[in-house]
Amino acid sequence: MYQPKMEKDIRCPLECGLEVCGGKWKSRIICVLAEKSTLRYSALRKEMTNITDAVLAAALKELIKDEMVERTQYNEIPPRVEYRLSGKGNSVIPILQSICKWSGAYHREDHANTLLQCQKCDFLYR
Repeated sequence: MYQPKMEKDIRCPLECGLEVCGGKWKSRIICVLAEKSTLRYSALRKEMTNITDAVLAAALKELIKDEMVERTQYNEIPPRVEYRLSGKGNSVIPILQSICKWSGAYHREDHANTLLQCQKCDFLYR
């Protein structure tokens, strides 16, 4: 895994927030888990279109490290692991919905290709 040579110099709470839940995939993972509540890795992978296993695994590790997502492993055969939003993860949902609302006012997408979760969020604010 890539290790930066210098520690990030984050001085603004906004930068910290964007580091934790920003980017293409983290916000999508949060939205999928918000809608579906609890998912196994394979179900989460199915909900996330056009993401590789490596990218999904890395994003989940970061979200778990930042206490946005909880990972529960069950001692069963075959092994079962489930992911769900933590309290901290749930607290960011209204913020992401506000960003979605703001973006919807300025950016029009092809709704046929919009993720199901995004369609629901967008329709809530029309």
